[in-house]
Amino acid sequence: MSTTPPAAGAVVTPAHHKSEVPERIFLVSHPKIIFLYPTLLVSLLAGIILMLGGDSKPGDPPGHWEVALTGIFLAVLTVNLIVFSFDFPRTTSLTLVFFIAAAVLGIILFLKYQPQWFGIVGDWIKQVRPTANSTFYNLFSLIMAGIYLTVFINLQFDYWEARPNELLHHHGMWSDLQRFPAPNLRIEKEINDVFEYILLGSGRLVLHPSNEPRAIVLDNVLLINRKEQALTRMLSAMQVQIRTDN
Repeated sequence: MSTTPPAAGAVVTPAHHKSEVPERIFLVSHPKIIFLYPTLLVSLLAGIILMLGGDSKPGDPPGHWEVALTGIFLAVLTVNLIVFSFDFPRTTSLTLVFFIAAAVLGIILFLKYQPQWFGIVGDWIKQVRPTANSTFYNLFSLIMAGIYLTVFINLQFDYWEARPNELLHHHGMWSDLQRFPAPNLRIEKEINDVFEYILLGSGRLVLHPSNEPRAIVLDNVLLINRKEQALTRMLSAMQVQIRTDN
């Protein structure tokens, strides 16, 4: 099937309404540390709760609030570090869920038919009482907030800007600029980690500018579905209008 080229005097305009097609789209590749925000939120909450009266006095045994909040903090940190360290595609994620369910069921059946071990395990758990005071949580939150602030500042000097006719790469302290042609730009969206997508809707964008031998790979793009849809609207919203000169 062949297409007829635009006639002389043809004007290329957006096919959709102007408000529906963005004039520019900013694309940012984030570092993986952004996925540790649940740990930061738990740390902030724990610090506030303990400052409001949960801290034990010097020399006193740790209170129930300290033990409970420390257990929650360690659990969230452990899950966050697992998400941070490994990729979990759909198949792997389902396998992990089934493995955890089977392990929990196996432990329940084992304790049911070997009840004497329940007392041994229970005594061991009672002896493990990790605790942290409000100072620890506040310092941890302050350090994490400083890292996040540094990441935010760094991202202001390294980002991509997509326009209908060109793709721009802003980078460096002095706003160095690289230009790539946007027409015929091919876009690939990849969601390699289910948990990272759940946390921030992130994924990978692979851009293939025309006449460029290498693809542009942007990892950890937030809200990737919205970005991909906006890019598709921007690059495909073109129609030909014939203007006749009287």
